[in-house]
Amino acid sequence: MDSSKNCFLSIIIPAYNEERRLPPSLDKIAKFLRQQSYRSEVLIVENGSRDNTSGAVEKFIATQLLADDPFEVRLMHSAKGKGCAVKAGMLAGRGDYLFMCDADLAMPIEEIAKFLPPAFAENGYDIAIASREKTGAVRYNEPAYRHLMGRVFNFLVRLLAVSGIQDTQCGFKCFTRAAAQEIFPLQQIDGWGFDVESLFIGQRKGMRLVEVPIRWYYQDDSRIRPGADTVNMVRELLKIRRNGRAGLYQLQVKPAR
Repeated sequence: MDSSKNCFLSIIIPAYNEERRLPPSLDKIAKFLRQQSYRSEVLIVENGSRDNTSGAVEKFIATQLLADDPFEVRLMHSAKGKGCAVKAGMLAGRGDYLFMCDADLAMPIEEIAKFLPPAFAENGYDIAIASREKTGAVRYNEPAYRHLMGRVFNFLVRLLAVSGIQDTQCGFKCFTRAAAQEIFPLQQIDGWGFDVESLFIGQRKGMRLVEVPIRWYYQDDSRIRPGADTVNMVRELLKIRRNGRAGLYQLQVKPAR
């Protein structure tokens, strides 16, 4: 399939040491996309894995895709860091909507329908953020300490960077093509704080951000290290503020054709 023709949706999956979790997730994504009327693509962006993440994706492409599938699966590579991987995927994606998706599918893939027309009318938003806090959202099996950590960090986010958003760190977000092309060339942060940075840039540029309540399932093998990563994310919050004051997010970006 040539997904460059009328590609409606790009699903971008950053993948670091995901040899085990990716294959079942790709099976679920493929099943979902086969049921849709639109054309789409899945971009897996491997970023410095020490396991056989790339081999797992290549095996899926070789053995699980069907000749008449209405979607394409592509393996990409980026420098290490989730932010690097997402930026590379967003700039390479060809869809009208570009959806950032964690490899563990803590949000069931069927929830994607909530982010796209007709659930959202065309031009209804620039960035749609999966929310575990908005009314209607349901969390499953999350330890109390993890929820508390998330709320404290979100307080800092709203205080220092992105106002009015209750959940900036859920790994599922949808960008219109125009928003992605304006935001991601300006991204500076390679680590976990890139989520906040992308939303900060969007708000600075007057884009419409909406939160979408989702079902979300806590995964025991989360890649987040509660202590070290929380400290790093706070540092990155301060870096975002410094970058904003320095005008690094005000540059004009020429849209890709």
